[in-house]
Formats: sequence, C-alpha cells, structure tokens
Amino acid sequence: MNKTPEQINEELLLPLNSTSWRYYLAVAALGMLVLVGFYAWGYQLDHGIGASGLDRPVFWGVYITDFVFWIGISHAGTLISAILRVSNAEWRRPVTRCAEAITVFSLLIAATFPVIHLGRPWLFFWLIPYPSERGIWPQFRSPLLWDFFALNTYLIGSFSFLLLPSFPDFALVRDRSEGWRRRLYGILSLGWRGTPKQWHRLEMAMRIMAVAIIPVAVSVHTIVSWDFAMALVPGWHSTIFGPYFVAGAIFSGIAALIIVMACVRKLLHLEEYLEPIHFDHLGKLLLAMSLIWFYFVFAESLTTWYGNQPSEMTVFWLTRSGSFSPLFWMMVICNAIIPVPILSIKRLRSKIGWTVLASIPIVIGMWLERFLIVVPSLEQNRLPYAYGTYTPSWVEIGITVASFAAMPLLYLLFVKAVPIISIWELKLGQHEKPAEVAAPVPAEEIVQGATASGR
Repeated sequence: MNKTPEQINEELLLPLNSTSWRYYLAVAALGMLVLVGFYAWGYQLDHGIGASGLDRPVFWGVYITDFVFWIGISHAGTLISAILRVSNAEWRRPVTRCAEAITVFSLLIAATFPVIHLGRPWLFFWLIPYPSERGIWPQFRSPLLWDFFALNTYLIGSFSFLLLPSFPDFALVRDRSEGWRRRLYGILSLGWRGTPKQWHRLEMAMRIMAVAIIPVAVSVHTIVSWDFAMALVPGWHSTIFGPYFVAGAIFSGIAALIIVMACVRKLLHLEEYLEPIHFDHLGKLLLAMSLIWFYFVFAESLTTWYGNQPSEMTVFWLTRSGSFSPLFWMMVICNAIIPVPILSIKRLRSKIGWTVLASIPIVIGMWLERFLIVVPSLEQNRLPYAYGTYTPSWVEIGITVASFAAMPLLYLLFVKAVPIISIWELKLGQHEKPAEVAAPVPAEEIVQGATASGR
C-alpha cells in the first residue's frame, strides 16, 4: 500500500461522514433482534426464573454457556493486540483496533448474563463490597464474586487499551469537523494537540498497558475456569481447566476476529488496508490454537478414561456415546477436522474466503464446547431428590440470539463514531525511521504523517 496521508484520511474517515440506507436497515434489523432479547428477559422477570429451562439438577445452562463463550471471544482483541504490540509485529497496524473493539463489546455482552441468571437482578449490587449499616460483606468464596472482580478489571483495562490510541484520531476528526461534531470530538480527544510531550506519554502508556493487560487477560479466563474446577462435580474438578479455558478462549477469539475483519473489509471497502497477508498470519495462529485445543481435549479424555472413576466415566460416556454425543462429535468436527486441513494448506489459507470458512465452524464448535462443559455434568442425578431434566426454553434461546445480534450492532455503531483502523499508527508504519519532532505542531499535521510519531 502506497498512499498519501490525505488519501488515508479520506478513505478511513469515509464511514464516519457517509451513511447509506443499507446501514440503517442493518441497524434496524439487529436492533429488533436485541429487543426480542429484552422482551424475553422481561418475560422472565415477570414469571420468575422458572420461565427459563433451568430446573433441578441443572441450575446452570445456556446463560452460563453464553457467559463463558463471550468471555472467551473477548480474548480476540486485547490479548492478541497486546502480544502483537509487545512483539512489534508490523502487520498488526490495521488489525489492532478491530480486535480491541471486539474485546470491549464481548465483555459488555458477557456482563449481562450473570445479572440475567441472578433471577433478581435488582439485587446485583450485593456483589459490590461497600460499607453498609448492616455490616454484611459479600461472600468472597462465591464464584459469582470472583467473576465480578475479574470481569470489571478486564473491562476497565480493555476499554483503556482501546481508548488510548484513539486520541490522535479523535483529534483528526475534530480538526476536520464543524458544529456539534467538532465539539464532541474536542471532548473525546481530551485536548490532544500532538506535542512531543503528549506523544511520549501516549507511547509510554501504551507500552505499559500492552504488558499489563496480558496477565490480566489470562487471569480472567483462568478465574472463569475456576468457577467449575473448584467444585467437586464430575467432569469439572480438573487442574487442566485453567490453561484449557485460556487456550479455548484465544482459539475462539481469533476465529471471531477473522470473521469480523472479513465483514469490515467488505462492507467498508477496506480491501487495500486489510490485505490477504493479515488473514494469512491470523490463519497461522488459528491453526496453532486448533492443534493446542485438540491436545487439551485428548489429554483430558485420556486421563479421565484411564482413571476410570465411576462418576467421571458416567459423564465421559454421556458425551462420547450417550445423549450428548452428537454435540461432542460436532464440536470435534468444527474445531479440528474442518479447520486444520484448510489452514494447513498455504494456498487455501492465503485466500480470505477459505480462512473465513475455517473460522465460522470454530465459533459454533466453541459454543458447543462450553455447553458440553456446563450441562452434562449437572444432569447426572447423584441424589434421590435431584430429579428433573433440562431443555433450553424460548426465553434462553431468545436472549442468546439477542446477544449474537448485539455484537454486530455495537460494531456498526462503533464504526460510525471511530475510525476502525488506527490512522496515525498506519501512517507511522509507512515510515521506516520516524523523524524527531522538535516543536509543537497541530494534531492534524502530526496525524497526517508530516512528522510521524514524535519519538
């Protein structure tokens, strides 16, 4: 790609300044699906938690499956972007903001499911440790409290990681706008003027955040895995769950990132920015994670089978040859048998369509994996009074569909407010040796590439 700074400005700011009727149609359609989810939740609030399919002994079902799934998808952004920044991979520049936005939106969606699952969501503030007249503090041994702190820490860190490199682009939009848009982006840019001091502080903050967010991202999904591993439930009580969940999260996250990038590339006409080489590199990562995921599944299955504990084997055979076996083998086909041959052949992996074709079944397969972790272990009646069966209700299905509609809806709203590709980072990548900035200059001049980054 060899473009002038002004060409880059015009092409990457076009989605913010031009809107077609197709955009409004897509927003309306996705908004309707989200409203269906709100209606289903309202129905559950009116009729009680029993309106969902949850029943003894399965008190965790699709809601917790969705929660774990969206937490996993969130690893597509911040973790991948941080690793690419730390390793200084040059091909990351058009990819980072696409990835970081996925993290924030996935966490926002994931945060709704514990509240929905509470049954009495108006009491969610009981999770917050605050001094009260009752002198009652939250139960710190509760997994619900672990998730509260882990998710909020990750959300604050991820939002900061997304916001920090956006200030120069907000300043660029501010300087090219008028009226209320100029005032709005003037507030969002926080007085950015592109001085050497500001550039230095921005780059230092980004380096610190890139290093700090990696252990935070890993710890978050490890804590989510402990929700299961700390319980003495067959199929859950496993020391492998921490790395297994983290590997699965990165696996599903990369697949989701590839799908989102392909859609953004096509809809916003960014073919010259999101090139096949970006999908090829992500395809290599996806192939590696597919093999790692298969290793964890094989290792867990082998140790369970060899240990031959009666309670564990009941769940084992239920998923391998029992009522849940179709879902298990579909999961294996989606996560390993379909993507590995496609991604192993460079000629196919370098074509965007084939990489997307390998990614779509992975997203489906990873949702099935979370469902198979949650439900089969709970369906085993180990007490005489633990009777009942679990079948997802229309309420759970409606809320799940709404969550899958909320992701593209949030993305569509995001691309109308923020350049989906970091403009100043893209221009900086075109300069092999950025020049030093000797004196303060207007933000637009810096962002246009006249002086690179002020390092």
